[in-house]
Amino acid sequence: MSYAIIRNEKYKRENLKGIYRHNERRNKNYSNKNIDKSKSHLNYSIKEPTYSYEKEFDTIREKYNLKGQVKTVSNIVCEYIITSDKEFFESIGEKETKRYFETAYKFVCEYKNLSERYILSAKVQLDEETPHLYLAFIPVVHTTDKKGNTIDKAEKLENERQLILQEKVNLENKCVRLEKNFHNKETELKRNFNKKYDELLSENIYLNKIINTFEKTIKKFISWVCNRFAVSEEGTLITDFQQETNTFINPIKQIEYEKEQEEFEL
Repeated sequence: MSYAIIRNEKYKRENLKGIYRHNERRNKNYSNKNIDKSKSHLNYSIKEPTYSYEKEFDTIREKYNLKGQVKTVSNIVCEYIITSDKEFFESIGEKETKRYFETAYKFVCEYKNLSERYILSAKVQLDEETPHLYLAFIPVVHTTDKKGNTIDKAEKLENERQLILQEKVNLENKCVRLEKNFHNKETELKRNFNKKYDELLSENIYLNKIINTFEKTIKKFISWVCNRFAVSEEGTLITDFQQETNTFINPIKQIEYEKEQEEFEL
């Protein structure tokens, strides 16, 4: 089973230049060997930045009059990496993959009233092993000032982030427990199946032994009767017995005969 995957990274101002160049493929060389530069032309933007991430941040902050004190150590931009597994994207195809990322982008825009205007960039990468979306945005808190006027603060949503991370941990733990329970149940079913199979095999061997012994006994009995009552041929005795009783010595023939009689009566 495939799952939607979303991972959150946080960046200070000093990090923005590097992630901008990486996401927009402005570097000549990459330490990530999964990047196939011959496929980089397939990458596309759902929202393309007009400037670098640093300048985009300053422009948006000034345009929308974002409040909040920004220090050197402040995390001013968050980035979602949204993806799934390679098999999932291969199974849904190019058109549905595009819709998958567009739906994810729309969800982020509407989540907690973030809105598209605080998103710096949304870039879909198709030049690596698994398609993924880099979505860089300013984490904005919608609140009010002392006079009750609505304002937006560009600051880290730490409590929200911690809740999401905790929920992620809880889900991972639940998956581990479910997987363990499934494994234990599977092991128990296999053990019971093998036990039952061995029992039936032993019963089958024992029944075959009974049948073989019975056939040997019948042959000895026929031979003894012929000798005791001076019957010249065993074959004649067997034929007479079968004709007079409608019973075959051979159990397989007897079963076939009884089956034919049942079908005839129907």
